[in-house]
Amino acid sequence: MTGTTSTTPRKLPGTLRLGLVRAGVELLQFVRERDSMIFGFAYPIVMLAIFATVFGDDDPIVANGVTVSFAQYFLPGMVATGVMLSTYQTLAISIAVERDDGSLKRLRATPLPATSYFLGKIFLSLVTVLVQTALLLAVAALVFDVPLPDDAGRWATFAWVFVLGTAAGAVCGVAYSSVPRSGRSASAVVVAPLLVLQFTSGVFFSVSQIPGWMLDLSALFPLKWIAQGMRSVFLPDAFAAAEPVGAWQPGATAAVLAAWLVVGLVVGTRTFRWRRHDDG
Repeated sequence: MTGTTSTTPRKLPGTLRLGLVRAGVELLQFVRERDSMIFGFAYPIVMLAIFATVFGDDDPIVANGVTVSFAQYFLPGMVATGVMLSTYQTLAISIAVERDDGSLKRLRATPLPATSYFLGKIFLSLVTVLVQTALLLAVAALVFDVPLPDDAGRWATFAWVFVLGTAAGAVCGVAYSSVPRSGRSASAVVVAPLLVLQFTSGVFFSVSQIPGWMLDLSALFPLKWIAQGMRSVFLPDAFAAAEPVGAWQPGATAAVLAAWLVVGLVVGTRTFRWRRHDDG
């Protein structure tokens, strides 16, 4: 007499666990691309070093009789730029390339949930932006003697601007990844708008030097508000008067970044493509 054995289908790990596994894969791939990793971490630091060295203490920034070094004024913009580089730019380019080389199509054919794939990407962005920002702040403080905040209130502001900016940048990167028509064109299509916004959002120059219409146009996008929020953290309160409306506008900063988070989620959900544009 032969018995029958029943087999129970093996249950797949949960979405979060698979997302963490995918995050490990993303981190491993990121570390293996050493040139990209080094450049990504170095860019804000190199830009801070160049501007701080060129202008130095001979060209300080003054507002309401309060003076700060160019390095201190430039630091918030570099933090904001680092956030957008590690989220929007990195995700938009990497996803576009993976779509073009067929990686996304193959992943879609596996049991891996789409949510786990995006969790892996977002986790990578979070890790890279944390490391990048920590390195930037360390160099600013140790090399250029930039004073860092010494009260909890400013660090609390830093935390929520950083988190909201990172989240908004990440979802916008996922949404924008569907715009490039090929992996070869991804860098140009993704980098160009961000580069323009760096010049018009108060990243490279004092906001008092930027025409009002440029600032108004830049106010439609997250980078301007991340930079302004970071200025409220790293600059004396006297510099609030130098802002376009004479205040730091924390409420407006939170509202705009939250709006972009929602818009990015909606647009990304509706337009994300797993296949190339010429593949149906």
